[in-house]
Amino acid sequence: MNSSSPYHDKPQRDWRGITQDLLRHYPLSPEDMVNASLESWKGIFDTGIGTEGFKIGKDIFPSPQMMGFFLHELIPLNLHAKYPNLWKKDIEVSEKDIIYIPDIKYSMEIKTSSHPDKIFGNRSYAQPATSTKKDKSGYYLAINFEKFSKNRNPRIRLIRFGWLDYTDWIGQRAATGQQAHLKPESESNKLLALFSL
Repeated sequence: MNSSSPYHDKPQRDWRGITQDLLRHYPLSPEDMVNASLESWKGIFDTGIGTEGFKIGKDIFPSPQMMGFFLHELIPLNLHAKYPNLWKKDIEVSEKDIIYIPDIKYSMEIKTSSHPDKIFGNRSYAQPATSTKKDKSGYYLAINFEKFSKNRNPRIRLIRFGWLDYTDWIGQRAATGQQAHLKPESESNKLLALFSL
């Protein structure tokens, strides 16, 4: 954990209170984060694709990775449409997914997963950032959603917000392992639920 982290040198028992304080002072309200996430999800199903206007959930059933991609694209665009002078989508690979224009320290990453309540990163999340890559430490919007089923379209299950440091991630030990997951104490104390089914 680097010295710029709000949790630096703080005991674990204080982490949840620090996270609550970060949320209170964040320049985007919990309601705005939830609304942008849910509106973006709804927009995926409302949009027609191609000249025939094919619908996701009716004609096309994308993989969880593709649904996550749509959320990554739409949430920043919806925030920019609502607050054009405050929020914008990333352009460079070194930038966070959602950029806060007045002060980039409040920019955030989006992590999505079809797991009921876990999020994952690639192996590099458990390592310090190099000068050419984006910093993995910072604010996160974590969204868990359902997979497609035969009976109905999937729903967003859980939306969380918080701050994660690269030291909160555990990389797979296998040399070929490409995934990282969060330490349980980090996931429970450094991500706060804003919405759940």
